[in-house]
Amino acid sequence: MKKCDLTGKGKQYGSNVSFSQRHTKKVWSPNLQKKTFIMDGKKVTMKLSTQAIRTLKKKGVLTNGAPTTK
Repeated sequence: MKKCDLTGKGKQYGSNVSFSQRHTKKVWSPNLQKKTFIMDGKKVTMKLSTQAIRTLKKKGVLTNGAPTTK
């Protein structure tokens, strides 16, 4: 299933609305990336949304895409 392992961000549902006001169903999927971390000497692979990756970089957990141990 398309869901971020860290934040839980998933699919969103809505409608496409044309000029003639016809409504058709639409699904928006999150932009997920696979990232590998080293935690306690073990490699852990997670599916993260790009927004979660940006937040981890801002907080200093990730440095330039390279995994760090904390």
